[in-house]
Amino acid sequence: MIIRSINLETVCGITSVLPDNDKPEIAFAGKSNVGKSSLINALMNRKSYARISQTPGKTQTINFYNINEEMYLVDLPGYGYAKVSEKEKAQWGKLIERYLHGSSQLRAVFLLIDIRHEPSANDKMMYRWIVDQGFAPVIIATKLDKLKRSQIQKHVKMVREGLDLVPGTKIIPFSSVTKQGRDEIWEFVETEYLDRQEVE
Repeated sequence: MIIRSINLETVCGITSVLPDNDKPEIAFAGKSNVGKSSLINALMNRKSYARISQTPGKTQTINFYNINEEMYLVDLPGYGYAKVSEKEKAQWGKLIERYLHGSSQLRAVFLLIDIRHEPSANDKMMYRWIVDQGFAPVIIATKLDKLKRSQIQKHVKMVREGLDLVPGTKIIPFSSVTKQGRDEIWEFVETEYLDRQEVE
């Protein structure tokens, strides 16, 4: 994917009306400190277009990035951050659910998991929830640069077993530092979701 233009077109909070877009949407979910903004910046080939915060839980909105006037990257609120009240967590959950149910253009959901650790209870819950909404999430295993090469397959297996993934679920190891995995993510998006759109 050659990035020619990016526009943060819509920002939706808890009470916002979701946009009725006419282009394919690819959504990204993950807990608050998993590196979602870093991934989105890497995909967009920008250093800090999506705001990266030292404070987890900062993304409290659904952000729609228009890419090349062809598609949207959709940044969903991070989950599982302890300092956020239960009421706020519930509101974010409802916002995400409203989006997953309400978007006619949503083609795929990518779930980000920290490759270094066993998936958390929140990770497992989010994965099952996305599957229950009718999606087959692709797993992006972030922070790949923190592992030695010899550890990668062991940790990929740990993520696969920890989430009890549906057989055939794709896992893409990714590093925002080295950009490893970036091209694979774009290739997968273009092949699976954008080319199909053009054929239809």
